[in-house]
Amino acid sequence: MISFTRLRTKLTVLYMGLFGVALILVAVAVFTAVSDSARRVVRDELTASGAVYEEIWRSSSSQLRQGAAVLAQDYGFREALATADEATVRSALDNLRARQQVDGALILGVDGYATSTGVTLDDEALDTLWNGLDQGKLDSGVLNLGGQPHQVVAAPVMAPVLIGWVVFFDRLDHAQMRQLEGLSAIPLTATVVTRSALGWRDAGGMRSKVSDAVERDMATGQTVAGRGRTDQGDSMILSRALPSFDAREPAALLLTYPMNRAMKPYQTLFVWLGVIALVGSAILLAGTWVLSRDVTGPITALDKAVHKLQSGEHAEVSVTSADEIGRLASSFNAMAGDIRDREARLMHMALHDQETGLANRAALERQVDGATQGYVVLFGIERFQVVRSAIGYDSMASLIGLLGARLGQLSGGAVSHIDASLGLLIHAGDDAGALAEAERLVGMIEGPLLLNNAPIDIGVTAGVAHAVAVDARIASPIDRAAVAIDQARSQRRRAFLFDATVYGDPTGNLSLVGELMAATTNGQFSLNYQPKHDLRLDRITGVEALARWTHPRRGFVSPDLFIGMAEETGHIRPLTEWTVRQAISDQAMLRQAGHDLRVSVNISGRLLSDRSFAAFCIAAVKASGADMCFEITETAVIDNPETALAVIDDFAANGIAISIDDYGSGLSSLAYLKRIRADELKIDKAFVLSLDESARDALLVKSTIDLAHSLGLKVTAEGVETPIAMALLQGMGCDLAQGYLIGRPMSLTALMERISGSSDEAPARLAG
Repeated sequence: MISFTRLRTKLTVLYMGLFGVALILVAVAVFTAVSDSARRVVRDELTASGAVYEEIWRSSSSQLRQGAAVLAQDYGFREALATADEATVRSALDNLRARQQVDGALILGVDGYATSTGVTLDDEALDTLWNGLDQGKLDSGVLNLGGQPHQVVAAPVMAPVLIGWVVFFDRLDHAQMRQLEGLSAIPLTATVVTRSALGWRDAGGMRSKVSDAVERDMATGQTVAGRGRTDQGDSMILSRALPSFDAREPAALLLTYPMNRAMKPYQTLFVWLGVIALVGSAILLAGTWVLSRDVTGPITALDKAVHKLQSGEHAEVSVTSADEIGRLASSFNAMAGDIRDREARLMHMALHDQETGLANRAALERQVDGATQGYVVLFGIERFQVVRSAIGYDSMASLIGLLGARLGQLSGGAVSHIDASLGLLIHAGDDAGALAEAERLVGMIEGPLLLNNAPIDIGVTAGVAHAVAVDARIASPIDRAAVAIDQARSQRRRAFLFDATVYGDPTGNLSLVGELMAATTNGQFSLNYQPKHDLRLDRITGVEALARWTHPRRGFVSPDLFIGMAEETGHIRPLTEWTVRQAISDQAMLRQAGHDLRVSVNISGRLLSDRSFAAFCIAAVKASGADMCFEITETAVIDNPETALAVIDDFAANGIAISIDDYGSGLSSLAYLKRIRADELKIDKAFVLSLDESARDALLVKSTIDLAHSLGLKVTAEGVETPIAMALLQGMGCDLAQGYLIGRPMSLTALMERISGSSDEAPARLAG
């Protein structure tokens, strides 16, 4: 199927197609009417000519028959025929033939006597003629002599009985047919044909070139008029049967008239019709093309305008008419204007904060994307939540608008509102210049703002980042500037340039979060154990279980990193449950090796309010009979003290020892120390590391040991790394020591070798 991409072409082809179909229908109708009329005329002429020839045939036969009868009635001729006087008979035949103007004459006696003049008959022809005359079937007909059809007329000779026949022969050749053709009003072709085993043949012995259908109609012996195919093409044919002396070779008169000759007078009409059709087509083509241009021109203009409008450009079309297309163009222009206004409003809304009226992050990002140099500066409002809670959301939006207006006046740039900060793009020669400009602006915009006739003090911290620099960890310069605000606050600076080193690699750490849980099941996690030395028994009596992660790509992952991530992402519970199960399993192996050591496990403060976790730990310890100690920090109970203290009580009631870890590192509270049902207190290593250098630290450690003992708690000192510190702690009455002097964290195998290597039989002792 042909497809059109242009309406103008489609309309032109459509109209031309319709006109062409109409022309074809008219041409077919005219040609059919003319052809039918011509055929009727030819058919009538052929019928009339056939009737004329039939009348001529009868007239000729009658004339010849009369001439033969005159001769047959002549007494002298009959006597000569009866006496077989051939000379007299032949002379009479010649005279009669000359008078009748026929091609030949024959005397045929009933006894078989035959004499002829002008024609020669062979035996077969004589037999055929004799049979026809003797049986009385006919006395006039066609007889084929030597392949040439002849008109044969016979008259009986009576004396007084039948003694023979006088027969006349007239050749039905082309000359005679031309005479017949001259009698017709139309130039038809007349032929007498006879049928033999070889088919229908004409006077010249040539096969008649007519269609099989016509030959079948001719064979019926009836008069047939209709269409047929001849050697002259499509023709009108009239076939009239002629009597024949030979039943095996019927004869017929064939009148033909070619249709191309009949249609020739109408050729001029057809030519003029063709010329009229071509001229009309050309006129219609030109008119249709012009009309379609007038119709499709405005539509094309509308189409182009729509595409421009689609691409974001404003477009209008000129209105040149008051018809439907003109009204459509006017409607389009009105729509385009509405779209332009609506887009302007939407663009303003997309690039501005609705509460403050300032530009938003999207507007600043557009400035940054189009910048080839410069720095993004974000001014973070200090105590944002506190101020907003104090003055309300609406007043805070007004305050940000006032602060943004002040910043815009001072900087001369477009200010954007981004969360709790204001941002803009500045141009500076280098990092120092950008920081100096940021600090200058901070100093100038800080100060009280008058809102509702009340002064409000505003503090600001600036974060600076390169506008065009690329950082894979933080792609957006605006986000890097936001991080720089946090970095400035952590260092108590008024302005700070984004430091990638300080920021680290949060993207890589984020991938570790997804791998953390799988690491506990695929063998990447393991437990190391740090020995705890009993200063009174002078041997190792316990160990602290410490989780270690060996990553297949990153290698050793710091516990400070993955434990913090586990606490923040909620993965700390499954990690701690794995640690508890592994510690119980490893303690069982130690017992099988003959080493009965208490194993301490650090419990996150986030788990102390989880009752189901407590149930898991209690069930696991009871089922295994393990000697476990859970180390918790004293601040772990602050968030939910009632639940946390209840969970600690459950642990203690079910035989799990409790150790207060990192005592002294936080805001130690004697009230919580009093309420926690603990068995052990671990002094933070910050006090122990400088024990041999600081008398103040020694005093604090000694007082802590005395306090713990007075509360019935054992004391473990962390960070023991020198023999002097070891001796001082022992002198102060400390119960247990833990640190690099005792032993670094080691694998279970190394721990067992260490303990076994001290003494095969006696408990393991400190071996220097």
